[in-house]
Amino acid sequence: MKSRNSFLTTFSLALSLLVIIPASAEDRKLAVKDGETIAFMGDSITQGGAKKSGYISLVMEALNKEGLKLTRIAAGKSGNRSNDMLARLDASVISKKPNWMTLSCGVNDVWHFTLRLGKRTFTGVPLKDYKSNILEIIAKAEAAEIKVIILTSTMIGEDPEKETNKTLIPYNEFLREIAKEKGLPLADLSKDMHAALKKIPDVKGKARMFGEPKYERKIQNKLTTDGCHMNTLGNIMMAKGVLRAFGLSEDKIAAAEKSWLAK
Repeated sequence: MKSRNSFLTTFSLALSLLVIIPASAEDRKLAVKDGETIAFMGDSITQGGAKKSGYISLVMEALNKEGLKLTRIAAGKSGNRSNDMLARLDASVISKKPNWMTLSCGVNDVWHFTLRLGKRTFTGVPLKDYKSNILEIIAKAEAAEIKVIILTSTMIGEDPEKETNKTLIPYNEFLREIAKEKGLPLADLSKDMHAALKKIPDVKGKARMFGEPKYERKIQNKLTTDGCHMNTLGNIMMAKGVLRAFGLSEDKIAAAEKSWLAK
């Protein structure tokens, strides 16, 4: 147990060094209020985030330590693209009347393929349609008086030069633009993940890539179990980004991270 905690603490220190805190950062006000409900909309990364050590659980733990008595709605579903999330938005989120919704969407829009007779066919969502879907999701949520927090998409394989990660760039750029345009809180998890991977030392080994059996790297995955779904450090990274978007102070985020790593 000591060696595991030491390993996590070392890499956590590298992650913590990534954050440049503006002078006014500690003056931020926590956006969420006592007794509110947060829906977490997303794909399999968010579905996994609802587990005990997942980012949703970590976010809720940190916020509830503020005495807020919040309720969560876990609305992640494996394989979901933007059109899928739009189709189930009413049933999964709006009908449950949350005060907030975090929106994590993009990985499957870029990465979704079907394999038939040895031929790969793109079944994701083109950028133009993705933009339309995201805008409609936000509009429907806001019409139901649900406040939206945008999460940029994390990487598809821990290699920024991977073609799918290059394809993902304009999807994330759109999310940043729409968050700025509409004044929505943004958790820029793509930026956080890219920065983290530069800071965490490489460890030789083999890297798995979910859904791509021929994919191989000679560096072990750092933030994911399989190039896509988060490990302990990846979930911590995501939780920290979401907590910042909610306005939790850096001191309190650091204290929360320390308690997570001590488990």
